[in-house]
Amino acid sequence: MNSMSQRLGAEFLGTFWLVFGGCGSAVLAAAFPSLGIGFTGVSLAFGLTVLTMAYAVGHISGAHFNPAVTIGLWAGGRFPVSDIVPYIIVQVLGGIAAAGVLYLIASGKAGFDLAGGFASNGFGAHSPGGYGLTSALIAELVLTFFFLVVILGATHGRAPVGFAPIAIGLALTLIHLISIPVTNTSVNPARSTGPAIFVGGWALAQLWLFWVAPIVGALIGGFVYRWLGADSTAQVVGERSSHPALDLSSSFATFRGGWVVPPSAFLSADGSADCPSPCGQCSFQIGHGKTQRRTPIILAIAQRYAVRAGSQLV
Repeated sequence: MNSMSQRLGAEFLGTFWLVFGGCGSAVLAAAFPSLGIGFTGVSLAFGLTVLTMAYAVGHISGAHFNPAVTIGLWAGGRFPVSDIVPYIIVQVLGGIAAAGVLYLIASGKAGFDLAGGFASNGFGAHSPGGYGLTSALIAELVLTFFFLVVILGATHGRAPVGFAPIAIGLALTLIHLISIPVTNTSVNPARSTGPAIFVGGWALAQLWLFWVAPIVGALIGGFVYRWLGADSTAQVVGERSSHPALDLSSSFATFRGGWVVPPSAFLSADGSADCPSPCGQCSFQIGHGKTQRRTPIILAIAQRYAVRAGSQLV
């Protein structure tokens, strides 16, 4: 089990990487003469930061990297309320630290000026496309709503195992492709706070919207998906989730991700539940007759015996 300090450290690093990689691509590479990556490159950079760090530290902290995501996961019943404030604090600190490092790099170029925005989020005169407050509010709320739907769906107990970071990273890429012209894309209060502190002035004055809209959108998304996918209780906190119960009295046992496994795969000669190659990496609560026992099962063994069931899913 990961300690709270380990989980918070992972959230700090993940948020740092998101802000440094995403905002860094916008500040340093987007408009580079003749070779700039433009909006498309910046969108991809933000998605890649989440994808890479979700694989790197998702098993430690749950890979939120975003106060709105943390709150939305709580609304979806997938994160404990007691951990919300510590997560948000380190996420904001990670965003500020990343913006500080980015400032040190960017300011080393002659002619650098924070008046250019420093990848800050804004509306009205500070929107890349000149979009007003209402447009910015709607865009941030709706896009954060769908971001939470994707996150909760990709981490659902019945979703394909191991692909959540890809879906979430691509969703963030799509969100940026849609909304960079509107607000420079936030959907993440920590991402907005870091650059705004260095820009000051208008960026701090408009920062409220990039806290309120993403959090409201995330809350709605969390509550909606809690109703939509009510059978999932997996916590997105970085701990290994126990797999669904296997009922060895049935002809097939349901395995996470849609695999079904013949019970003979886990039964020894005397009829007891056993694993031929225990490693302790995960465990099932196995019921056999009137007894229940914890038995370690590794994914490779389950896949060895598994078949795609189609109509045989139980």
